[in-house]
Amino acid sequence: MLNKAVLMGRLTRDPEMRYTQSNTPVTSFTLAIDRDRKGPNGERQTDFIECAAFGKTAEFVKNWFAKGMMAIVVGRIQSRNWEDRNGNKRTSIEINANEVLFGESKKNKGAPKSEPDTPLFDLPVSDDDFTELDDMSGVPF
Repeated sequence: MLNKAVLMGRLTRDPEMRYTQSNTPVTSFTLAIDRDRKGPNGERQTDFIECAAFGKTAEFVKNWFAKGMMAIVVGRIQSRNWEDRNGNKRTSIEINANEVLFGESKKNKGAPKSEPDTPLFDLPVSDDDFTELDDMSGVPF
């Protein structure tokens, strides 16, 4: 059977990490995802989807994501049964995230206009990394 979800939305809060009894990291976060259509009165409708990431993915989300950031989540939909404080049986639907990706560049995230464009990860660059072409005759296009 196929159970795969791909979602893109903004984190509604900073990710929260905890550990299972077997010391596996688990990070929980919520995505706010706008619907394509507006409501009957023209208002924007938003779904709030609970997500959980485990292991290395949990550590990645906790270290690199924060409230308001756009994220792309790839995973599977799962339901979980639990009991609330009053003894009522409840069911939660959430995404078990296998993969979490950046949904926007640092530049698009709202950096000040005066700040130069910077990559998400600063990599060292030297003049030796590039070669200047004197003539374009060797270029295949």
